[in-house]
Amino acid sequence: MATIYEVSKLAGVSLATVSRVINKNSRVSDKTRQKVLAAMSELGYRPNSIAQSLASNRSNSVGILVSELHGPFFGQMMAGIESELRAAGKHVIITTGHSEEDKEKDGVEFLISRNCDAIILHVEAVSDEYIIELSKGKTPIYLMSRLVEGLEEQCISLNNELGGYLATNSIIQQGHSAIAYIAGPQFKADSQDRLAGHKRALAENNIAFSDTLYFEGDFKETGGRDGLKYFLSSKQTFSALICANDEMASGAITFAREQGFSLPKNLSIIGFDNIIFAQHTYPKLTTIDNPVNLMGHMAAKLVLKNIYQQKNISITHSFEPTLITRDSVVFNS
Repeated sequence: MATIYEVSKLAGVSLATVSRVINKNSRVSDKTRQKVLAAMSELGYRPNSIAQSLASNRSNSVGILVSELHGPFFGQMMAGIESELRAAGKHVIITTGHSEEDKEKDGVEFLISRNCDAIILHVEAVSDEYIIELSKGKTPIYLMSRLVEGLEEQCISLNNELGGYLATNSIIQQGHSAIAYIAGPQFKADSQDRLAGHKRALAENNIAFSDTLYFEGDFKETGGRDGLKYFLSSKQTFSALICANDEMASGAITFAREQGFSLPKNLSIIGFDNIIFAQHTYPKLTTIDNPVNLMGHMAAKLVLKNIYQQKNISITHSFEPTLITRDSVVFNS
């Protein structure tokens, strides 16, 4: 196996120059860089990443912990993070926490053990106290879609309460007052905030919140199906259905059509997140845009700025949701 010494000799440069080329140091001319790269190619030399890490005190890798790998929401998030880091010559190591405290903590320990330069966390089960304590460790952490008091500069978050308010208020402005609501799991902060926004919009419009028109779902298509099935079996009267994410809205749309509903004539439905398939449901789903891909890019930029000292990077910590109007909501005359 070729060594860095052989590369140095063939290229006719010093070991330090070869090291600069390997570590993409800008203090090397293009002509010299090409000579070194040509020598590396001819000899079949591949840099030892472990040795590079020890020499530079950087692994050039960033850990990502997300709740799940399935589904378009997390795919959009990870794509935003990875593409931004890859463009800067960094790599990612990904693991999951499945929204369970023990698994989230285990995922964090795994990423720390991989010598990541920083960790981007999308965690839902661990407490704020755990996160604050974790932030005092040697490995810097940054949070996606979560705001922890005292760590605001390390968080990229969405105003979920506003999103919940926009969804319900838009439905009310379309003449609906009998409104069913399928929430996400209430141990999750974003679910709690979206429900709070829903209740605020109802209160502002003098509409009472009804426990009989409330169902706690699972943020999956099954939650939308089960929620709508529950409302129909209990003989509740409602003209609109709000789902706390698009996957549940998709499940509700499928079940409604199976039951013979003409949508949106018989039932208006709105989702939350604006994931990729929202514009491909039938009818096309009116929803609240959660710019998770853009937020992923921003989380990566935060790492590049704070950990890798990249210049001229502007950071937005808090994002605002917006209403995306499509075909699944109509005026209730």
